Amino acid sequence: MTANGSSEKEAPHKLFDTLLVLDFGSQYSHLIIRRLRDLNIYSELLPCTQRIVDLPFRPKGVILSGGPYSVYDSNAPHVDPAVFDLDVPILGVCYGLQEIAWQHDQHNVLAGEKREYGHAKLTFEQGEGSASSVNVLFQDVPNGVDVWMSHGDKLSHLPESFSTIAKTSNAPFAGIAHNSKPYYGIQFHPEVTHTSHGTTMLENYAVRICKARQHWTMDEFVSTEISRIRALVGERGQVIGAVSGGVDSTVAAKLMHEAVGDRFHAVLVNNGLLRHKEAETVHQTLTSHLGINLTVIDASERFLTDLKGVLDPEKKRKIIGKNFIEVFQETALKIAKEAAGTPNAGDIEWLLQGTLYPDVIESIAFRGPSQTIKTHHNVGGLPAAMRLKLIEPLRELFKDEVRILGTKLGIPEELVWRHPFPGPGLAIRTLGEVTPSQVDITRQADRIFIEEIIAAGLYRKISQAYAALLPIQVVGVMGDKRVHEQPICLRAVETTDFMTANWYYFDRPFLDKVSSRITNEVSGVCSVFQNITSKPPGTIEME
Repeated sequence: MTANGSSEKEAPHKLFDTLLVLDFGSQYSHLIIRRLRDLNIYSELLPCTQRIVDLPFRPKGVILSGGPYSVYDSNAPHVDPAVFDLDVPILGVCYGLQEIAWQHDQHNVLAGEKREYGHAKLTFEQGEGSASSVNVLFQDVPNGVDVWMSHGDKLSHLPESFSTIAKTSNAPFAGIAHNSKPYYGIQFHPEVTHTSHGTTMLENYAVRICKARQHWTMDEFVSTEISRIRALVGERGQVIGAVSGGVDSTVAAKLMHEAVGDRFHAVLVNNGLLRHKEAETVHQTLTSHLGINLTVIDASERFLTDLKGVLDPEKKRKIIGKNFIEVFQETALKIAKEAAGTPNAGDIEWLLQGTLYPDVIESIAFRGPSQTIKTHHNVGGLPAAMRLKLIEPLRELFKDEVRILGTKLGIPEELVWRHPFPGPGLAIRTLGEVTPSQVDITRQADRIFIEEIIAAGLYRKISQAYAALLPIQVVGVMGDKRVHEQPICLRAVETTDFMTANWYYFDRPFLDKVSSRITNEVSGVCSVFQNITSKPPGTIEME
């Protein structure tokens, strides 16, 4: 049970004006959420197959995303027609525009004779009725603006009661608007940076058309979330939470401590998969700097024994998730027993996790082309028989919002900007079988890489960096001897929201130094590579 499910009446979409994005599988869908959040407008993403009758809130407006299907295909996804009964503004983007037209008449969309990918010039048209002038959707946007197209299909006919409000040389219906209802469709993608003034268009829709208030800020969130936690946990409820040293768990722990004080018990499970001196660093950070109760459990042998011989990344995550929950439940009983007869006496019922919104998005298998990328340890990797109830105060936040929240909570800057560390730890950075010796190679190489990044003054410029051990052997020459040893792969990316990312470009002197140190100082390694794949098509972690 999550905090979201248990206290629905106090969920963010109940407290903040919310725009709902229905996802048809576009690689850009999350960017719509990001642009709206940047405008201080709360927004949530749900699959396009969401039944409107089951929607737990009334959105201020709905956005139908793009997608790679053709609406006229037999297996194409379609929105619940009840969305048009919500009596709120609707904006269709690319596939979403075609979906609006298809819902009105299934003959309105056909395959284009010429596909349109890339930049196009958008010119505005006079409409009829409420669309009789340059539409409010394009207010403060110059005529002839550059927009980003990515479509093969197009409208063959204008839906009944709609007018054309914009066109390009290849798309005569690049923008449409209903003559009396607040329904809009655009064939281009305003959410991508390639579209000039795209954010202005989204702001026009959200603020001027949907009348959404721009009150989604971390100042507002922290006060409402602390109240929500207190109401959820109660006056005597006890919470246990995992901490790993990453920014997510640190911010979640501090937020929980602010809400319930000493009734929150942080637990660091040393699973044998932590970074160099991680346990010592986390202990000092949480106890000395943040005043949080911390229990350190050494379960390294337990985890590593269960991971022996396991090669599949998904199985690794499931094993680690299962063991984490078991350790937490055992520790919760122990802490409750020790607290008997004290002001903190009582059963521990709640488990805190630092789940973020990208974790949720990446772990949901949407109908159609968006497939589950991975089972996230915070979302899909938990056993069904878990006795503790889950509380996830950061579940609606992106990483940059978490950092802002951490600063608001008074967490030191070096902790707020610390690079993320996955819950499964070095198990998913030690590709192949996880053994103590293999993990130690990964740990030492990672330590060297991060040390050099810090020394070069690059740490804040890079969003996430680590070294991974590859499960292959390559030939090398070391000490005048021919050797077959494993390679290390360096991974460093730049990103804002961790949904998309660009690989970081290091200069040659830096890479020379890192490669030299790793091959000289880490036994068992004779080669160093760098992963230069952006996300997409890659992911930030390699497993």
